[in-house]
Amino acid sequence: MATEQQYRDLYDRVAALRQQVAGRLGTELTVNPQLGDAVIKQLDELLESVEKSERTKPVPPDGGLAELAGLGPGAAQELGATRMPSGVEAYDETVASERVLAVGDLYYCYQHERVGVFKVVQKLQELFQSGSLRLSDGPGAFGLYKFDRRDVLRYTRQDRIAAYRRILGYGRGAGAAGSRPNTDFHMLFTHFNNQVALFWRDKRISDVIRMRAYDPSFGSIAIVRRAGLDLRNNLKFTSYGHLNVLRVEVMQLLDEAFRILGAEDVKKLFGADNAWDVVDEVLIRYFDQRLVTSPRQRMAVTGQKVLRWLAAPHILEATRAEFETLLLNIAEEAEEWITSAQSLGLAERTEAERVLPWDRHRPVGVAAGRPDPQPGNRPGYSRRGGLGTYRGSGLPVDGRSRSRTVGPRP
Repeated sequence: MATEQQYRDLYDRVAALRQQVAGRLGTELTVNPQLGDAVIKQLDELLESVEKSERTKPVPPDGGLAELAGLGPGAAQELGATRMPSGVEAYDETVASERVLAVGDLYYCYQHERVGVFKVVQKLQELFQSGSLRLSDGPGAFGLYKFDRRDVLRYTRQDRIAAYRRILGYGRGAGAAGSRPNTDFHMLFTHFNNQVALFWRDKRISDVIRMRAYDPSFGSIAIVRRAGLDLRNNLKFTSYGHLNVLRVEVMQLLDEAFRILGAEDVKKLFGADNAWDVVDEVLIRYFDQRLVTSPRQRMAVTGQKVLRWLAAPHILEATRAEFETLLLNIAEEAEEWITSAQSLGLAERTEAERVLPWDRHRPVGVAAGRPDPQPGNRPGYSRRGGLGTYRGSGLPVDGRSRSRTVGPRP
């Protein structure tokens, strides 16, 4: 159990050690700034190990209050002899990775639902049952039969739509009874991808301008971390419930659908080379639908990778070199997600808006005890060309381009 005097002495010694190391390595740090990161990381790890060992020590039954208040035989003679806790567990360390991974898988399923994969299989079922398809006993025909028979055991389409609304905020309506639509997800997700992409654009500039390559104004880690933590904390409160089970079932459903669409008899029927060609052909032939298959599918793949990265503890890495190395895993994915979403009018690139104010995302609906206000009634909100934007930000509330007055939901 550390006392207040030991607590004070520890941090005084650490501060003196930092100053001494910085003084001795001053010249080398100027030539090689990465050396400073390595030294600081080692000192921080030593200090963290001491703090962790202190937290594991037994705590007095009264938490040290008796000695502080001067009661009993163990009363402290001076303040320095009283118990001094080192703090509590950090808030951002408490997010469960499996829930964020589940959100990434659900986002992947949602984008395929918006492409129309399940709608295509449903249409094939209707045509198969009416005898309009020239299928009899092939693998595709048998797959359509099993797909139909298993329907009673699965979550329904309404269940999936309610989950998308509750967890991702996509779609329309209130969602499941008693739930609150996560209307902040798309805005926070777009903001995070923007900041990751902008970080690497700034990094490339700093690599060219060598004299300022280590200037913190180029590629700010803090801005990317703040955007990532905001998104992760948002998902923390929306990923409870049946998400894990539902996402596993929908992933199995998606896999089964593609096995049917990729069956030889189904491909032959539509003159297709692969399952995606069957999807496009059915959407054009029976729904007269404008295809958005490529950008939506790339949003699914890259968005899932970004959310999987966010489920790992990489976002809290403090050392610049290691943070950049880990962030490189999703650099191209974030850039591609922004590009694909921008092509559909679902997001826009931002450079001036680096930090998202806390009051831009706040509880609405059931959790806040009030209905979701209309966009025009929100404080700080104005309308431009039929879409709402926050004054001075230039960012649409729903993440869509300001130039679009109508269009699909994200």
